[in-house]
Amino acid sequence: MLIVLALKALLLATIPLTLVYLSRGSDRYRKLAWAMVFFTFDLIVFGAFTRLTDSGLGCPDWPGCYGEANPFLAHEEITAAQAAMPTGPVTVVKAWIEMIHRYLAMGVGVLIIASLVVAVRLWRRERLPRFHPALPALLLVWVCVQGAFGAWTVTLKLQPVIVTMHLLLGIGLLALLAWHAARQSPLQIQRAAATLRLPAAIALMLAFVQVALGGWVSTNYAALACGGFPLCQGAWVPELDLAHGFSLWRELGRTHAGDYLPFSALVTLHWVHRCFALVVVAAVVLVAWRALQWHGTQRLGRWLLLLILLQFCTGIATVMLNWPLTLAVLHNAGAALSILLLTVLNCRLASGAANKAAQSRQHPIPA
Repeated sequence: MLIVLALKALLLATIPLTLVYLSRGSDRYRKLAWAMVFFTFDLIVFGAFTRLTDSGLGCPDWPGCYGEANPFLAHEEITAAQAAMPTGPVTVVKAWIEMIHRYLAMGVGVLIIASLVVAVRLWRRERLPRFHPALPALLLVWVCVQGAFGAWTVTLKLQPVIVTMHLLLGIGLLALLAWHAARQSPLQIQRAAATLRLPAAIALMLAFVQVALGGWVSTNYAALACGGFPLCQGAWVPELDLAHGFSLWRELGRTHAGDYLPFSALVTLHWVHRCFALVVVAAVVLVAWRALQWHGTQRLGRWLLLLILLQFCTGIATVMLNWPLTLAVLHNAGAALSILLLTVLNCRLASGAANKAAQSRQHPIPA
């Protein structure tokens, strides 16, 4: 089974690898780096779709499905499980959703291995900093850890802290890949843009915290705990239960002591996520507005302003329209894309500062 799964991952990764190899231009490594970003972004969006359709246990074992490499071969077991519990986590459709998510994840792993091999060869030949294999090696270790959390997500039956960590590791992988890809395209920025480095770093950190809060809301199925907007349960500040809501190591729907999780705990999760969104929106708008002022960051500033507006609107719409699947997936995609853009902006600013420092060392100001 493992050999068959590896062949499926290799076949899937062959598509972007072939497109990169056949593309015009000489800098194929840069194109491979961005292909990995695109592929990983797709994986995260499909992972959100898997979670939101309650397909995380569509195949209750790992890495295969009932010990098989695809749901076709496990059709008898899946059908029996669906017949025993028609509304349960195992159905034919959910099994395919879960396995496609796993195929995509394994494909990303193959792409990262390929990038590491290419990076080592280019580094030995050219010794350019952007080809240094340290970051691709870190990416390989990271994706292996991510795979382990994917396995634990299934074997520990969607334990919220494990599912949330799996999400954060996926977002972290996307950020690392975006940084790696942005390094392949050095861009000159104005010296004044260096004043944006600290606000941009803070905005990225806040966005990560918000993604963690959103993941905690989603994995605890608290997306609809606050009815209406802007009020939550008819109040600006509803009854809160921080102790139970943010108790990390517990089963899904249970407290640490094993009792049913109080509804007020779910309300707390949603309300905190909603309030912190205002902080993130303010920080990103400030960074995007300042990015519009300097050459080299203007395009990212425009995209960030547009994205944060859409993200705010989809967040409100998912609550007001009772969490339709399409909007929920778009909201998750917007969160991943915001991390991607903020990472690229931070990389551009860091690279610009490094370039200015190198130029100053090469051409010192005469005394």
